[in-house]
Amino acid sequence: MEIVKYGHPALRWKAKELTELTPDFKATVRRMFDLMYEARGIGLAATQVGLPYRFFVVNTTADPKETDEELVFINPEIIRKKGNTEGEEGCLSLPELYGEVARAEEIVLEAYDINGEGFEMECSEILARVIQHENDHLDGVMFIDRMKPDEVKELQANIDDLETQFRQAQAAGTVASDQVLREQLSAMEKTFEFPVKAAPGDDHDFDNGEADDEESEDDFDEDE
Repeated sequence: MEIVKYGHPALRWKAKELTELTPDFKATVRRMFDLMYEARGIGLAATQVGLPYRFFVVNTTADPKETDEELVFINPEIIRKKGNTEGEEGCLSLPELYGEVARAEEIVLEAYDINGEGFEMECSEILARVIQHENDHLDGVMFIDRMKPDEVKELQANIDDLETQFRQAQAAGTVASDQVLREQLSAMEKTFEFPVKAAPGDDHDFDNGEADDEESEDDFDEDE
């Protein structure tokens, strides 16, 4: 599993809601945090690692030692927004590109945590911005889509270069064709399989509390 770059179909994919949380899911979440830290990021959506599922991870400190700040948002929905503020954003799938994006200053979010427990969160400042950014990813929206057109034009040469690199990798056979990648995404939507497999007896600890194995593998109530 790796962070996919601009040009990959997963980045324009509308992710599907999860209905079951398995040990493999938790192992995949742990690996996503590791990839995020390696890239010095503060948020990472499932679609950014080629998974067509509605969840993302966040740690606004970008510090793997600050495990208390690790957050997992499953099937998130922003139910209220307030205010407006502009700020600079970047993206691990668009390395070294940055731009000003207008976001709601405060939000209220409903989601499920790593154990399938529903929760509501009010947040502002950097956390609100990161959540909105990652939530966009789950709908196939990237931060450059939120920028002013004239500011996007200033980045267009760099954006085109990233896509050219992706197409060259496809031509060289190191990355599958768009058709194959889309078929893989569609297949994963049906199977809910995860690329990182949990070892027997593995118990991935998260500071928001770890449910017992039986509970974490059950379907959770999406109407909560």
